[in-house]
Amino acid sequence: MTTNLREVKIGSVCKVVKLHGEGAVKRRIMDMGITKGVEVYVRKVAPLGDPIEVTVRGYELSLRKADAEMVEVTL
Repeated sequence: MTTNLREVKIGSVCKVVKLHGEGAVKRRIMDMGITKGVEVYVRKVAPLGDPIEVTVRGYELSLRKADAEMVEVTL
């Protein structure tokens, strides 16, 4: 079952399947370490859903809701 990173529940670990988006936006997400096959742990979500705090490759990262929607994951 695939979904996007924004839909993943707090405390869950998921695996990146695909990155959507174009050019600079996609490049920025990849530069943060979110690439195909990497595991992402969802730590916190702000009260209004933006930003989302995740752990990727051993470090913490905050993602905007719009960026998280571009990351297709599997649970």
